[in-house]
Amino acid sequence: MPQITAAAVLQISLLLSALPAQYLISKWTGSNTTQRHRATQRLIVAWNDLRKSYLNLAVWTDWLEQWINEIVFYPAQGDDDEPGESPALEVQMHDNDQGYFGASREVRSPRPAYVLHRVGQVVMEKRNHMVGVIVSWDERLKAPPEWIKRMYSDSEVQRALDSPHYKVIFRGPGASSFLVGYLPQASLELFTGFQPDIPDVLDRYFSHYDGNRFVMRDWLRERFPDD
Repeated sequence: MPQITAAAVLQISLLLSALPAQYLISKWTGSNTTQRHRATQRLIVAWNDLRKSYLNLAVWTDWLEQWINEIVFYPAQGDDDEPGESPALEVQMHDNDQGYFGASREVRSPRPAYVLHRVGQVVMEKRNHMVGVIVSWDERLKAPPEWIKRMYSDSEVQRALDSPHYKVIFRGPGASSFLVGYLPQASLELFTGFQPDIPDVLDRYFSHYDGNRFVMRDWLRERFPDD
């Protein structure tokens, strides 16, 4: 009986994954050749990043620490799990009266030219290639001092304070769960031609997806009239 080496198994796996990858690219981006090309390039970049770092324990540790700090997980409604170690932070990330994490009810107008992204746009987080939807932004960082201290070194703080930050909702691991991130502008890029499937929570902010971006509900448009 012929012996199958690890290299052969890897080659077979890559061949078998080619068709699903092509199908997903087509499904996510439609039939437009330019959109498919851009999606393919993103897939190649993600694969190269994974290939270079998935065996590196230090990279995994740094990634996990950064991801936990920036993103808060919200389970499906009705889950009976105990809250995490920082329930106050989780509550503030979702909503708060201090205006932290994009929760300010102030009208964002006029819109500064250096705020590049808009509410309703689909974006990809560059570090982890997660795709989500912008639901709010601050022209400067607004977060609790302890969170800022944990996120940024002394040499990074001033630059972070002056950078636009965005509240982004990502799909969670469960059917009705979601992730909320508060991310600097430099960590995000537009991801057009794709509608993330994030059940329930997006309905609060948007009426529908128009093929390019999510359309804000009236209450949200009043807060971001120039978006």
